[in-house]
Amino acid sequence: MSTETTFTNWITCPQPNPHAKVRLFCFAYAGGSATIFRTWADDLPATIELCPIEIPGRGKQIKSPPYTKIQPLVPAIATNIIPYLDKPYAFIGYSMGSLISFELIRLLRSEYNFHPLHLFVAAHQAPQLSAEKPPISQLPDTDFLAKISQLNGTPQEVLNNADLMQIFLPIIRADFTVLESYIYTPQPPLDCPITAFGGLQDPRVSYTAIAAWEKQTVAPFLLQMIDGDHFFINTAKTTLLNHLIQSLQSYF
Repeated sequence: MSTETTFTNWITCPQPNPHAKVRLFCFAYAGGSATIFRTWADDLPATIELCPIEIPGRGKQIKSPPYTKIQPLVPAIATNIIPYLDKPYAFIGYSMGSLISFELIRLLRSEYNFHPLHLFVAAHQAPQLSAEKPPISQLPDTDFLAKISQLNGTPQEVLNNADLMQIFLPIIRADFTVLESYIYTPQPPLDCPITAFGGLQDPRVSYTAIAAWEKQTVAPFLLQMIDGDHFFINTAKTTLLNHLIQSLQSYF
C-alpha cells in the first residue's frame, strides 16, 4: 500500500500517519460509533495510528441498515479491513466491540492466516461464558430504554430527546440483538497476547468474567481492573490509554 493510505466508511482514521509502526483498530460498544475514539488520536504517540471501525447503522454508515447477527457482520468487517493489515496491527474492543474483535481475529486466522500483535478487550465477559443477564433487545421501548439508562453510557438528554431516540433506538436494539444471538464456537486459543480491562464498579461484568479471557490465548494474558462502572472508557480514558500505549510500545 502506498504511503497515501485512503480510508473508507468502514475504516476511519482521524489523523492518518503513514510512518506509524502499528495500527490500532477500535471497535465500539453497543450503540456506539467510531466517533467515541476520535479524541484518542490526540493522546497517542506518532508510532500508533488510530483506526476506529465504523459498522453499518451509524456515523458514516448511518444510511446502511445495522446488522443483527455477528456472523454476517464479522466477515463484512474482514473484507473491508484486509487492505489495511499491511503493517503490524492490534485490536481494542469495548464491550460489544470486544466480542466483534475477538471473532474477527479468529476469522482472519482461519481464512487468511493473519495475526495481530495484541488483542485488548474491555467491559465484556469472556466469550465462552453464558450470558448471565436476561435478554432485553425485544422489550417494549420504555422498558428497553430503562435498561439502557441503567448502564450509564447514554446521556440523559439523548434518552429524553424523541427525535434522537428515533435514530438511536433501532441501532442499539440491533446491537443488543447481535450480542444476545451470539453462540460461542470452541476453537484453539489465540496466539496473540490478550489484555482484558474491567471496571471495578461495573454492575454488568464481574472480575471473574473478565479474568476468564485468559482461556482464549496461549500467549501472555494481563488483567487490568480500572476504577469506574461499565463505561470507564469515559471516566478513565487517560488510564486506559496509558495501558494501551505502554503495551504497544513494548513491541518496538
